[in-house]
Amino acid sequence: MNRANSKELALLLDACKNGVEKAQLQLYQLYYKAMFNTAFRIVKEDALAEDIMQESFLAAFEKLDQYKAEVSFGAWLKKIVINKSIAEYRKKVKENWLSIDESRVQEPINDQSREDHTDKTKWIYAKIKSLNERYAMTLTLNLIEGYDYKEIAEILEITEGNSRTLLSRAKDKLRTEITNDPQWKKIS
Repeated sequence: MNRANSKELALLLDACKNGVEKAQLQLYQLYYKAMFNTAFRIVKEDALAEDIMQESFLAAFEKLDQYKAEVSFGAWLKKIVINKSIAEYRKKVKENWLSIDESRVQEPINDQSREDHTDKTKWIYAKIKSLNERYAMTLTLNLIEGYDYKEIAEILEITEGNSRTLLSRAKDKLRTEITNDPQWKKIS
């Protein structure tokens, strides 16, 4: 089952609520890649993202009776993953563990292979990751995860006005970084 339709998903969720391990495994297989990617974009470490994803699934299975079909299951699960990722991110910042991992930032690829759209996307994403942590997180939540100002404010525990300002400044900084990079003219 690659993509479950709403009826199949409802049956799968019911089986999960009843503790059917096979159903839990199927649900996990449907969503684990997307949830890992979501966690990874925030915490920037494979092992930590894997742990967060696993903890998120466990929390989701424990709280499955609280899930209301007002939003898609994927959106509900993603919110759990993001909240756990943000909590871990804050913990690392508070403990001063967080440093920019230069080895994870991809260098722009030479202009001969720049024509590939995927390379261009990776290059822009590397630019996002190279920004200060607060800007990178805000842009990730908005541009990649699709959260609006209000949702970002709730996640980061700031006011909606601060969220707007932070996102605006992050976009301006990204725009400047991209347009001032000589590589951009070669790939755009």
